[in-house]
Amino acid sequence: METAAIGIEEKQAETKTAVQLTGSQAVLEAFIAEGVDTIFGYPGGAIMPIYDALYDYNDKLKHVLVRHEQGGIHAAQGYARASGKAGIVFATSGPGATNLVTGLADAMIDSTPLVCITGQVFAHLLGTDAFQETDVINITAPVTKWNYQVTDAVEIPAVLAKAFYIAKSGRPGPVLIDITKNAQLQKFDYEGYRHCDHIRSYRPKPIIRKEYIDEAAALINAAEKPFVIFGQGVILGKAEKEFKTFIEKSGIPAAWTILGLSALPTEHPLNMGMLGMHGNYGPNVLTNECDVLVAVGMRFDDRVTGRLDKYARQAKIIHLDIDPSEIDKNVKADVGVWGDCKETLPLLTKRIEQKVYPQWVEKFRQYSREEEQQVIYDELNPKGDEMTMGEVLRVLNELTGGDAVIVTDVGQHQMVACRYAKFNETRSNITSGGLGTMGFALPAAIGAKFGAPHRPVVAVIGDGGVQMTIQELGTIMQTELNVKILILNNQFLGMVRQWQQLFHDKRYSFVDIASPDYVTVASGYGIAGRKVSERAGLKDALETMLSHNGAYLLEVMVGKENNVFPMVPQGCSVSEIRLK
Repeated sequence: METAAIGIEEKQAETKTAVQLTGSQAVLEAFIAEGVDTIFGYPGGAIMPIYDALYDYNDKLKHVLVRHEQGGIHAAQGYARASGKAGIVFATSGPGATNLVTGLADAMIDSTPLVCITGQVFAHLLGTDAFQETDVINITAPVTKWNYQVTDAVEIPAVLAKAFYIAKSGRPGPVLIDITKNAQLQKFDYEGYRHCDHIRSYRPKPIIRKEYIDEAAALINAAEKPFVIFGQGVILGKAEKEFKTFIEKSGIPAAWTILGLSALPTEHPLNMGMLGMHGNYGPNVLTNECDVLVAVGMRFDDRVTGRLDKYARQAKIIHLDIDPSEIDKNVKADVGVWGDCKETLPLLTKRIEQKVYPQWVEKFRQYSREEEQQVIYDELNPKGDEMTMGEVLRVLNELTGGDAVIVTDVGQHQMVACRYAKFNETRSNITSGGLGTMGFALPAAIGAKFGAPHRPVVAVIGDGGVQMTIQELGTIMQTELNVKILILNNQFLGMVRQWQQLFHDKRYSFVDIASPDYVTVASGYGIAGRKVSERAGLKDALETMLSHNGAYLLEVMVGKENNVFPMVPQGCSVSEIRLK
């Protein structure tokens, strides 16, 4: 049997003939050809042949044993988001495969490239309700960009080449390949791996229509109060430089969705902050005052738009997106510019005039000062005895200097971190956006550290979310990974509690959540930790966490009933945003 140590491709070059491989070996050869270095997974009966083959590939492929398949797929998401490469997951059939579904849905809506391999029962047992058999293809069809079941090993090289191409090209997304056990064991004549760069009827990059670029430029050049809103498409398209050039030439103020955060440095003078339900005051209000709204790589999610019938009705809308299905889906565009923004932005930049809008930009500044006075200052510098989440983020910013990768879970702490964290580099904000998956942060931080090993990675998590995937502390223990875990504990499911307070007469129904002694739990996994309840110890505790050589868990007790403001109440327009 040939092994990775010998080198299949080298052996072929010597002999000029096909070599006999198992389907399992062919899977791993595909990964090596695609430049994969890290796999997250959990073994089981139906995927055991692939794990057996992996034993001989330890010199070329690193496998990270997670503690739950959901942890594995979130780790792969964190890896993909931090590195820009496809994340790889292994899971067995039945419950192993179904445990991937939440992560697949999360990756699908957040456009994260994944290649997931699930084992399946022998082909002759399909449809018999065999042990650990589930119809993973039909279960995952709505939450994958493409899925396919392999029953014959001969298909594996071509199918995996197609899987990588689909996952990474155009608007990225998750792909799942289900491989029956007989196909994993089957030997066949392996004739090498050929990368896929074309699939009939699949056009990942739409043809750029120059006339639409011209129309967009004309609207921008005639605008008096233009506004740019940008999303993760800038990051996925690796167009950060092109986007920065565009806004600096145009002079247009810009604001980001939570997945677009870090595409533009936080301190850039034209960066006006965050859009949406808990976004900044000015960007929300002035969305309904601008005369031209330029949307770049974002999908007009309901958390950004509020009431659609009251969203930017006065503005001409220009929408740049690689996915034609997003244009006109939620907000009707006056000009839809299809294409990769790395290509469309330079074309647009060439056609626009160099301008500045001092009075218009000053209006954003005025709203920013009002928000600072009524919300931000007290959140970052509280006078009471209780610490606030914003205060913790302020000190964290001071110590990291905006250079850390911040991975957040879902809830109040997520909104606070997105509002107040400072970022100098792209791919620094990793969070669950569209699906809002609690339990995301801890495993995603593990993946992010593997994807960006030379950068500090801090997981900012609430006391609710951390308990959903706390078993992944075992993964950190076994890998000896240097991940920092910052738990902001308000002893509530905070975001639900905030809504119950504001919109349900303070009827706190099942949101009072008890927590274990996190420091003791971490200690059981060999992870150092500390708990801080007093402001006097906060900075020292954060310094200790960041400087510690290895993983560290810091629990900070914050105010139980602090709320996140500003806030656009559900059913309201963005201009009805509340400061208190």
